[in-house]
Amino acid sequence: MITKPPQSNGKGTGFSKLIINLAMAAVCISVMVMIFAIAIVKGYQQQVRNKIIGFNSNIQVTHLDLNNSYESLPVDRDYLFERLVRKQEGVTHLQKFATKAGIIKTDESFEGIVLKGVDTDYNWAFLKHHMLAGETFLVKDSIVGNKILLSEITAKRMNLKMGDPVFIYFIQDPPRVRKFTISGIFDTGMGDLDEIFAFVDIKQVQKLNNWERSQISGYEIGLKQFSQTQHGREQLVSITPYTMGISSIFDMYPALFDWLGLLDMNVLIIIILMIAVASINMVTALLILILERTQMVGILKALGSTDGQISKVFLYIAGNIIIKGLLLGNLLGLGLAWIQKKYGFIKLDQRSYYLDTVPIQLEWSDVVFINLGSFIICVLILILPARYVSKIEPVKTIRFN
Repeated sequence: MITKPPQSNGKGTGFSKLIINLAMAAVCISVMVMIFAIAIVKGYQQQVRNKIIGFNSNIQVTHLDLNNSYESLPVDRDYLFERLVRKQEGVTHLQKFATKAGIIKTDESFEGIVLKGVDTDYNWAFLKHHMLAGETFLVKDSIVGNKILLSEITAKRMNLKMGDPVFIYFIQDPPRVRKFTISGIFDTGMGDLDEIFAFVDIKQVQKLNNWERSQISGYEIGLKQFSQTQHGREQLVSITPYTMGISSIFDMYPALFDWLGLLDMNVLIIIILMIAVASINMVTALLILILERTQMVGILKALGSTDGQISKVFLYIAGNIIIKGLLLGNLLGLGLAWIQKKYGFIKLDQRSYYLDTVPIQLEWSDVVFINLGSFIICVLILILPARYVSKIEPVKTIRFN
């Protein structure tokens, strides 16, 4: 007597049910990890890039020499160049700057510092967002301001606070000293830059360097889209005077951007590992389903079903498991990403990572790519174990029963 064939709805019984649930959990966890990993890495890259650009802009135009110190040679303002730059598509701002290295000193300690002189056209948006105390100062054409913006790192080291006088000494012939008043304290999280730079009126730097009012260290050019940085640099080369050199943010901080680029490789490795885990579990689950239903396969073959038709049944069951795992994985992954973006419950050491919380940046195209790619790869891999159906002989399975 031939017994009733086992269920083929994918739920399974006994051991197979456990394996199916484990396979579904593997798909779920894999998708969740992939979504969260991409969201974190993209968010981190974007936030760090924004901070670097906020400090330096996308492109710098300076004197064409091999001097990489903060005691740079001056360039004369080129008004034609300024007009042409502002007309370029994608340019958001053009600002002048000048730098001067000095020593900040108090009764207790001293350390090196670089004054970055800014003019009336300076874009304060980035620093305003990172002010801890006080405010940015107003640069006027007719008055030489004595206000200074210090980083929190420098203020703590020198035991300074808002409104305190600051004396900065300059090693030159003859030596000079300038007195400034702290108008604001900022903390961008970019420790290497915060501890070096302080912001002052550009006219102070020009006087210290014995420059004319029309002489500056260079220009900083901001672009609307970060992705257009290299293209923007190439566009500006043709209008840049031959006495000036042009550098993108990639040229100024190559090591930092190489490091950020390596994070993409980490995400790729995570994606490969997670898809491999999900695929292996699905292959195991499908093989167990086929082995538990060997009798059913033999009966279906005896009734005239082809190997392809029977394989499609098992692939349909496996596809159903994958889809359920994908849905649960998306729910958990997107949910965790939303919670982190809103509440920032995962913290970072800002001194080491430049950020105090794990950032999140996720696009729907990333979610579609993860889901579609995972589904297609898993299904393609499952074709191999599904072919095991062709090795099952109806006579032996029915006789064994």
